[in-house]
Amino acid sequence: MNGPHDLGGLMGFGPVAPEKDEPYFHAEWEKRALGLTLSSGALGAWNIDESRHARENIPPANYLGASYYEIWTRALEVLLQRHGFVTADEINAGHKQTDGAAPKRVLKADMVAGVLAKGGPCDRPVATPPRFAAGDRVRTINFNPTTHTRLPRYARSKAGVVEAVQGSFVFPDDNAHGKGENPQWVYLVVFEATELWGEDGDPTSTVSIDAWESYIIPADG
Repeated sequence: MNGPHDLGGLMGFGPVAPEKDEPYFHAEWEKRALGLTLSSGALGAWNIDESRHARENIPPANYLGASYYEIWTRALEVLLQRHGFVTADEINAGHKQTDGAAPKRVLKADMVAGVLAKGGPCDRPVATPPRFAAGDRVRTINFNPTTHTRLPRYARSKAGVVEAVQGSFVFPDDNAHGKGENPQWVYLVVFEATELWGEDGDPTSTVSIDAWESYIIPADG
């Protein structure tokens, strides 16, 4: 979707200013926000793509006025309500009022280290061979879905070159909406900055993105 999260190429937000020796967390509550998000994800009711879509669905004024972990907690509230674990009244009250949905699993303290070490691999086998190969010229599709996608606005309907076949992975556009994992081949596609930004682009720069197979077509097609 064309939401507030998709800021690539937009103006007026100022330069990126990395903080020297930036800590992992700027406040104690941020640690809890991360812990709550990870432990709630372990309940087994949603996947990482649905959680990303919940964040990008936050109203623009609220999203752009929130910090990183504020965005996480607001999206988590949406997910917990959507899947029946809490109600809006319980969130406002700060305590349980009714019995919510039963989780598929619970992440206990002694399990955390192992779960984090294992991660959440999203590579999956695909029965068909890759449609494209390194060196192929391709063009991204031009679409404006109201649903989740990993193809940013600035890279749509743009010509680039496949640099590598990355493997086959869960298709987030479907997985975010309960349509199944439907894995596809993913390609590293390189774009000239002038292709993306026109004459204002730096002719010495390139931008690379991971593009699922359904995002691209032959450049001369």
